[in-house]
Amino acid sequence: MLFYGGPLFWLAVLAFGFALWAQYKVMSAFRRYSRVPAGVGLSGAEVAARILQAAGLYDVRVEPVRGMLSDHYDPRTRTLRLSPEVYGTPSVAALGVAAHEAGHALQHRENYAPLALRNAIVPVAGIGSQLGIWLFVIGMFLGQAGGLLMDLGIVLFLGVVAFTLVTLPVEFDASRRAVAALQAHGLVTPRELDGVKAVLGAAALTYVAAAAGAIVELLRLVAIRNMSRE
Repeated sequence: MLFYGGPLFWLAVLAFGFALWAQYKVMSAFRRYSRVPAGVGLSGAEVAARILQAAGLYDVRVEPVRGMLSDHYDPRTRTLRLSPEVYGTPSVAALGVAAHEAGHALQHRENYAPLALRNAIVPVAGIGSQLGIWLFVIGMFLGQAGGLLMDLGIVLFLGVVAFTLVTLPVEFDASRRAVAALQAHGLVTPRELDGVKAVLGAAALTYVAAAAGAIVELLRLVAIRNMSRE
């Protein structure tokens, strides 16, 4: 049996459980190290600015953004946006997250191939996550006549899977750059660096969970399509 009680059912359960665990880990690590003040006494915004300036990126703006852990780098406007818990907070967690986002700006400057590929896939992934699923569902209800729509939905959803997979090297590399920059500029002590790695390592789990979830969903769609042919 492919679904309830079958291999895909348990894969879906494992993927969901992994996603919940990863989310718990990142929130737990962030909260723990948000309570640990950084010895350098700089906020996340100030650390990001130092890393960017040291790399010669004077045209990248650092701005606050609403939402917990909503930190991101926007390559279209060359803007690094940090959540309130990171932007103005001089904690070990804030330094790690800010340095990670600065790492994305460094990737952008160097035209890091996985980042360029991910940016190119974004529109396709957006369509796949919305239109792809709807086309598949409509095709499923149409029976034999909807086979083409189901196939098209699967093809579009492949964009989502590709996006989550390409995201992995992008995020891992940004964390590697963050650790290197914090060390190179003397912004953390060895003990604080352990906290930074804990926060960034936990965050990496969420991207792995997203990729696993997308792959399981793709397998589910393919299984349903195969069953419709029988």
